Amino acid sequence: MQKIRKAVIPAAGFGTRFLPQTKAMPKEMLPIVDKPVIQYVVEEAVAGGIEDIVIVTGALKRAIEDHFDVPNAELLQNLEAGGKTDLLEKIHAISELANFVYIRQKGLYGNGTPVLSAEPVIENEMFAVMWGDEFIYSNPPRLSQMIKVYEKFGGAVISAVRIQNKGDLKRYGIADVEPVEGNVYKIKNIVEKPHPDKAPSNLAAHGAYILPPEIFNILRQQQPGTGGEIYLPEAIAELIKTGYPVYACEIENGRYYDTGDKLEYMKTVVELALQHPDINGDFRKFLKELNLD
Repeated sequence: MQKIRKAVIPAAGFGTRFLPQTKAMPKEMLPIVDKPVIQYVVEEAVAGGIEDIVIVTGALKRAIEDHFDVPNAELLQNLEAGGKTDLLEKIHAISELANFVYIRQKGLYGNGTPVLSAEPVIENEMFAVMWGDEFIYSNPPRLSQMIKVYEKFGGAVISAVRIQNKGDLKRYGIADVEPVEGNVYKIKNIVEKPHPDKAPSNLAAHGAYILPPEIFNILRQQQPGTGGEIYLPEAIAELIKTGYPVYACEIENGRYYDTGDKLEYMKTVVELALQHPDINGDFRKFLKELNLD
């Protein structure tokens, strides 16, 4: 069985929900206290054993490359002169998290296109896909839980979370599943953004994927859908039709953070600020002093 060594992180979107902030800054670089969103995603991948991170970028995304690059000499000299050894260690550690490869997205829009763009780096290996604007805090890490499922059952694996608010079902791809064991389900179909009354379950299958290289041919042959876009969920649906097993791994002991939505992003910032060792006490005090009537 192939070891999962490579992860693709699509980061080529325009981030229109966050304009004008994202006019010149990638949405994946929006800060969560003192780290950008995409760093949380990379750290999660590395915690799951990933060695090579393939970030698929578009225009105005150079900030992502700069963030994971070796720090510039001027910054290093400034920190050294100020005796800020803890910060020196932190920024050095960022570039050493993994081997980083950057690819410019080519072709049609849609969340399937960046995956297809990564094919030359992935070649004929099983690989992971993780979106650059959302992450899950879990113990063990989400990707580690998924790899455990892959190692036991083979096939493709998609992370899954329960949607408690019925009205939110229309925001996600909802899986029609049959139980396998524990938190593992075999996916029969994924219904994209269903009407809440017609959803096959409340299990949203999205966020992170372990996929076979066969997905590339399916994406290549896919007819453009709404807006002329190529969609990864549609390719996975075709993969299921071929008889290839696809499993949902319901993430245990986890909290999902959707930072691609303005309200959910602000909730994420507040929640993680309350956990941050440098500011949690003062920030909690500030929130208590607010007049929220």
